[in-house]
This record gives sequence, C-alpha cells and structure tokens, in this order.
Amino acid sequence: MKTRPTCNSSNADWMGSLCPALTSMPLKYLAVPGSHDSFSFWVDEQAPVGPDQKAYVKHLAAVFRFLAKKVMKKWSMTQNLTFREQLEGGIRYFDLRVSSKPGESGHEIYFIHGLFGHKVRDGLRDINHFLNTHRKEVVFLDFNHHYAMREEHHRYLISMLKEVFGHKLCKIDVVEEITLNYLWENRYQVLVFYHHPSAAGCPMMWPGSKIPAPWANTTDTSKLIQFLETTLGERAQYGSFHVSQAILTPRVKTIARGLVRGLRNYLVERNLPAIMMWVEAQKPGVNGVNIITSDFVELVDFANTVIRLNNLLLKDRKGTGYSQ
Repeated sequence: MKTRPTCNSSNADWMGSLCPALTSMPLKYLAVPGSHDSFSFWVDEQAPVGPDQKAYVKHLAAVFRFLAKKVMKKWSMTQNLTFREQLEGGIRYFDLRVSSKPGESGHEIYFIHGLFGHKVRDGLRDINHFLNTHRKEVVFLDFNHHYAMREEHHRYLISMLKEVFGHKLCKIDVVEEITLNYLWENRYQVLVFYHHPSAAGCPMMWPGSKIPAPWANTTDTSKLIQFLETTLGERAQYGSFHVSQAILTPRVKTIARGLVRGLRNYLVERNLPAIMMWVEAQKPGVNGVNIITSDFVELVDFANTVIRLNNLLLKDRKGTGYSQ
C-alpha cells in the first residue's frame, strides 16, 4: 500500500506562534512558504484538455486520448498534498489558475493546469474550514491566470469569494500597514489578489500588482538562482509583497526526454537540493525574501526551512522592528 505524503502538521499554527516582535512587522518582510500550482494535487483525466494549452497539445490529446492525458497528468501535477494538508504543513500562499469549462452551462469555475482540477468552490471551502479552526493563520490567495472566463464568470467567482470568506477578507490597504497584529485585530485571515480588471473597484480584491511573482522560465538551476537574486534586488521599488518562484519550468524537449517519468521524477527531485541550498541561505526583511514557492512541498523540509528564516529577523533586529 502506497504511503500518502505528508507535511509537518505542527506547522498548522505557525503564524499564531510567532513572537510579538515578528507579528508587529509588516507581513511583506516575513518569510512565508507557498506552493506552485497549489491545486494540482488532483486533475480530471476524463475532462477535455484545458483552454490554457496550445493547439498542438489539444490535437495530440484528441488523437491519443487517454494515453496523452496520462502523460499530461505526470507533467501537470506539481503538488501531492491537498489544500488541507498543505495548510497543516505551514503553506500560506496559494498560486491559483482558474477556468470555466467550455461547453458547460452555467458559470462554474475550476482550477486548471493543463487538465481541469476540482471546482474552485470546493477548494475555497476546504481553506475556509481550516481557517475557522486556526484563527490566527492568514493565507494569500493569488488568482493570477483566468481562462475562458467572461465578465459573468468573474462576477460569479468574486461573489463566491465574498460568500465563502465573508469578514475574513482583508480590504486593500497600504502594504506596509499589513502586519499580523493588524490582521488579527480586524479578524482578517484572507488576502485575495485578483489579476483581472473585473475586480477593479472591489475593496476586498487586491490588484495583482501588489504581489509580483517574477518567473524564471528555465530548466537550469543556476539560471534560476541568478534570476531569483536579481529580482529580489529589485523588489524594493515596487512597495509590495513579493513571490520568489523557486521552481524549474519544463520545455517541450524536457517533457519529450522524460515523457514517462514526469515532472517530479525527471526534473524536480534531482534539482531540489540545489534549490533548497539557495532557500536556506536567504534572509527575510527589507530587500530580502518574502513568499517562496516550491513544487511538491512535502519532498523536503520546505515549509519548516522557510518559516525558520524568520528567526534571522530577531537576531539582528534594530529599533525599526525589522531587519535593515
């Protein structure tokens, strides 16, 4: 019987366990673990190929059907853990890509990465259930890609977010003012970032510009690390939260070479040690890391490693209350 991967459940309340010196700091200066394509722990091989895919991929899927989708699944899934398991393991940032299902009546929205995943509503309810029992934990929900969505789909999704999370949704404010203490005082637990003009004017939908997530788009670990360093050096000019995507992205030839093995076995596992060495060497604070994302967050001690970086802020804390 295959053992289900797990994260360290002792991280379920890590934000609430931080010392006052850290909970009074702007959240943009804390180190926060996140997951890449957070929802991809389950994909539907029976559904059509998603509208996020290029025409040639859709053609291959139409010709080879289930065989093509089995291969797509191996390369679309970037996580093994459910939302609940990720949350219990300490993950607090979620990278979310969503789509309607072409040809389906109504306005239902699904998670998507090559293949369709669960309904967004089900995922949001899972997250909300966790937050109901962990009142001092805060999550970032980053809706950064929208596919096959008309204006009515966006209205439906924004309404859903308000319905599911209610008073937990943090209103847009000056980023420097957002501390854990501030969020706790206002009973806020959810920051939603919505990368689409449809959310303009909605006070609970933060614009995507407030959480840049530069993407290296490379299979080369050294190029990735160089890119992460460069973009960290530029983050101060944006006055926002910041996502360091510590991930490698397969190209077509990468997939062809590792066709049967898949993303995890062919690309992620052998490069994780070098990526984790970079993570371990980081420091949060001004010009430092904020949110760091990874594929397959349970493969190494990822969340713990990122959370522990916050201790560095205490070692050299000065009068301003955060690392200079």
